[in-house]
Amino acid sequence: MNRIEDFIRLFKTETEKKIVITTHHKPDADALGSSLGLYNYLKTRGYIHVQVITPTDYGTFLNWMHGNEKVIIYDDEVERSNIYIAEADYIFCLDFNNLSRINQMGDHVSRSEAIKIMIDHHQQPDDFALYGISRTSASSTAELIYDFIAADEGDLLINKEVAECLYAGILTDTGNFRHDTTNAHTHRIVARLIECGANSTNIQSALYDNFSLERMQFIGYCLAHKLEILEEYKTALITVNAEELKKYNIKTGDTEGLVNYGLSIKGIKLAILVIDRTVKVKMSFRGQGTFPCNLFSKEYFNGGGHFNAAGGESEKPLDEVVNEVKHNLINYKKYLI
Repeated sequence: MNRIEDFIRLFKTETEKKIVITTHHKPDADALGSSLGLYNYLKTRGYIHVQVITPTDYGTFLNWMHGNEKVIIYDDEVERSNIYIAEADYIFCLDFNNLSRINQMGDHVSRSEAIKIMIDHHQQPDDFALYGISRTSASSTAELIYDFIAADEGDLLINKEVAECLYAGILTDTGNFRHDTTNAHTHRIVARLIECGANSTNIQSALYDNFSLERMQFIGYCLAHKLEILEEYKTALITVNAEELKKYNIKTGDTEGLVNYGLSIKGIKLAILVIDRTVKVKMSFRGQGTFPCNLFSKEYFNGGGHFNAAGGESEKPLDEVVNEVKHNLINYKKYLI
């Protein structure tokens, strides 16, 4: 993968080119914030043909982001999306480093003759992009998008719309600035985004004070009845079945952040959320200290991610998956002592 600086020199004067921006399925605030932050910047920069396409839908608590109404959801408009992909000159791939993360879109992006640019902070990237940034030490992809903008035109073209999208991505992927990838550079970027118009209070309210009553009742139910403490492993485990998701009318984005509650318990070093999504069982892992969430999820559950935050999946029944999680913790106990 070639350096992003080489791409920027090529890219500077090509405002007539057709651009597609995409991110991983079920986008979170970093994925969508990075995508719409870049979209708003490119439009301000004078690029005419820019389209954001997400593989799937995403939580309604992200709908406030500027440009959201322009996003195409691939699952809803497959034919239209494939035309954009086939005709693109450039495809920006944000917050993922493996084409399987964009589901059926991956085949079309792979076949497209467009120049692919990957900007991502996850480990072990695949070699599908000609240019890009792959920096695992970055707090978020939104931080990397800011760095891309700064290298392109400086940050003089960052307006309120760009700033608020990027701020949301950094805020959430740092766990409200608590993860160890948060550093002085991250805070300098955030300060600059506020100077450019990002309203921290409004963004936090939009992200965290915008859920349904059913979602709040679901969280209460999970904490009261589905939270299990594995004292030997200093682990908090929440298990949710498909019937419970249906009972509380859980929609895309409603389980966001649920896994983090376990880490709020004194003495807990690892929090795990296991959810039966009917088609597959999905897992989220959040660790503190030395527990390698990415290695654990990759070794046993076809997953990956960051050192302290990762995900996995299985096609086995929920009960079997939960038993496997507990059993496999034995081999990683040394990280939890």
